[in-house]
Amino acid sequence: MYTVELREEALLPRERLADLGAEKLSNQELLAILLRTGTKQRPVLEVSTQILKDIRSLADFRDLSLQELQSIKGVGKVKSIEIKAMLELANRINKAEYYQNERILSSERLAQKMIIELGNKKQEHLLTLYLDTQNRVIEQRIVFIGTVRRSIAEPREILHYACRNMATSIILVHNHPSGSLVPSESDLRFTEKIKRSCEDMGIVCLDHIIVSKHDYYSFREETGLL
Repeated sequence: MYTVELREEALLPRERLADLGAEKLSNQELLAILLRTGTKQRPVLEVSTQILKDIRSLADFRDLSLQELQSIKGVGKVKSIEIKAMLELANRINKAEYYQNERILSSERLAQKMIIELGNKKQEHLLTLYLDTQNRVIEQRIVFIGTVRRSIAEPREILHYACRNMATSIILVHNHPSGSLVPSESDLRFTEKIKRSCEDMGIVCLDHIIVSKHDYYSFREETGLL
């Protein structure tokens, strides 16, 4: 009896999606479809509702580790893996669409995207966007992740991929896990160094952007370095 009731409960959001479309479903219903089943004590919609109550926002959902997902009652190892796979696929779809349709027209617009992508990272990440003559993204690549011994990349690591992509310009973005947006001395030296290296190779360094969780700093907007 329990099994039959559980299946009917789990299928309801799926039927609503088929009849109304995915955009009409609530966050709880969409998550319930992914979870498929609840627990002996709670149906799947109650489990999904509780999970969403335990996080501050949907944006935080993607940052939960496999271990954190598994610690939620009703989400075991298999379900946590499926959820992480779904989140990563959604992230890649968004990136693919961005690459296909987006031209980089302003530092502010790019920075808002990078805040979402890098703002919550616990380590410093340096990301480079390689652009064509129309300022379309050829490739977006993380070229460096900070370590205890090193906190900045070398121009050769960045320009290697610029040459491989035949990029005409690049934009650098890195995060400050501390939350401060004030460029460090090494940030200033690195920006000057990469600008010179780009000029020597006939590549334009359009900007170097620093992001935190909520805001950004653009060398192009704030200084005369770029």
